[in-house]
Amino acid sequence: MSGAWDAVIRHELVSSRRERTVHALLAVFLAMVSVSSLIGWLTNRTVTRVWQQTTDAGLTHAPNPFTGAPPLAYAKNVVIYVVLIGALLAIVLGATSSLRSRRSRTVDLLLSRPVDVRVHLAAKVAGLAVLIGAVLAAAAALTWISIGFILGRPLDAVSSARLVGFYVVAGVLLMGFVVMGMISGLYARTQTSAVLSPIVVWSVIVFIVPQLGTAALPVSLLNPVPSIVTTGGGFSVVHTLLGPLSVTEQFKTISGALLGTSPTGGAVAALATVIAFLALGLAVLARTRRDVLRRDLRD
Repeated sequence: MSGAWDAVIRHELVSSRRERTVHALLAVFLAMVSVSSLIGWLTNRTVTRVWQQTTDAGLTHAPNPFTGAPPLAYAKNVVIYVVLIGALLAIVLGATSSLRSRRSRTVDLLLSRPVDVRVHLAAKVAGLAVLIGAVLAAAAALTWISIGFILGRPLDAVSSARLVGFYVVAGVLLMGFVVMGMISGLYARTQTSAVLSPIVVWSVIVFIVPQLGTAALPVSLLNPVPSIVTTGGGFSVVHTLLGPLSVTEQFKTISGALLGTSPTGGAVAALATVIAFLALGLAVLARTRRDVLRRDLRD
């Protein structure tokens, strides 16, 4: 059993590296993470310069908005890159993993033996988790190095631990999208629908559900901080009902608490929502029958 488990994991790692779409999304994600701290630093410099000029002209007595900002504030843009690019990467990884097995028909040979479907799928999830973990470890290293370069010193132990915690939570979120992509790849009738269906669900989670509950403009949903809830009226009721479904907004809440860019209120409940998102996907995947894996795939 251990040998079969290891073989499936190795197969996932090798096969995923051959996918061109995965390469493109991975390159974009790591590139944006690598410049995220630079973008934050340039924003800091620009706002500080404008504040200084305004203060010198006697037009304001407000303090510099960046005074006392935590070191990890330079990395807050990574939050939106995880929600957008990282989630799409995860969906493509999951969907192509399932589609690959159905196209090659190797699953027929595998299932001709007494193999537990749940063990087989768990091994595929584990292989993709290793890949996602490696990507996020590289992203964390890039973030740590770039912030240290900006500060002129390495991040202290507390900030480093918070950064690691942020990427761990990001891994849980992305694995939820990986599993969603795998489920679509298993049940979809065509390759196109297998990839597009979870992307449609992703767009609903990221944009439509938060907008229904907050009346936020679509552009504001691209910010790395959660949208402000509209108090009173129908929007407040909708937010109460649909808020838990907006897992990416919950991720923003956790991220703000870990990076120190927003209050910690609600972070525990938000973390529970992100974990539940992954757990629900794993539960659906675990109920997959053998005949589903051998379903014909149309072009």
